[in-house]
Amino acid sequence: MIVETLTVGPLEENAYLVIDPATREAALVDPGAEPERLVAWVAEHDVTLTAIWLTHAHFDHIGGVAGVTAVHDVPVYLHPLDLPVYARGAQSAARWGLPFEQPSAPSHRYEEGDVLALGDARFTVWHVPGHAPGHVILRSGDVLLGGDLLFAGSIGRVDLPGADPDAMQTSLERVRDLPDSVVVYPGHGPATTVGREKVSNPFLRGAARVVSR
Repeated sequence: MIVETLTVGPLEENAYLVIDPATREAALVDPGAEPERLVAWVAEHDVTLTAIWLTHAHFDHIGGVAGVTAVHDVPVYLHPLDLPVYARGAQSAARWGLPFEQPSAPSHRYEEGDVLALGDARFTVWHVPGHAPGHVILRSGDVLLGGDLLFAGSIGRVDLPGADPDAMQTSLERVRDLPDSVVVYPGHGPATTVGREKVSNPFLRGAARVVSR
């Protein structure tokens, strides 16, 4: 499995292209902005795009969905608890004074325990609310597509509408139980590992509890 990263938009959100090297099938994770760049990036990799997977629906993670799906008619997956957040995308972006094209409603919904196929790879869906009500992470072996749950040295905000510090605490505890070797590909900032965060991240090593600001 190959995981490529493209950082897009003024909030420097990480979009990921997950590629099965045998079939050249790919899923685009969290296309947050700059759809023209995203479409060109997919083309550069000479893959067949089969799906868009959203970890959650904050506007900086969905801002490229409309532009990408205009070129690639692929299913868009989102947890149903984040549908209201998704529907407010344009309104949320306007508060930041940022351009935003509201995408059509997601065509597919996923739930805790669902399994997504990408060539020979299988990704399991974990529902991990806290940063957003319908936030999910997607795991395949030592690859974890983490959205805004866990960052290198930090965690996603819990002071936004729909956030829940207690739920975030529970979600982080689930990740803490994963093997140290699991690589976390976050929504912002560099990739890290569960093992590194257990040592260096106060929220994962238990030195700090999640509270709203």
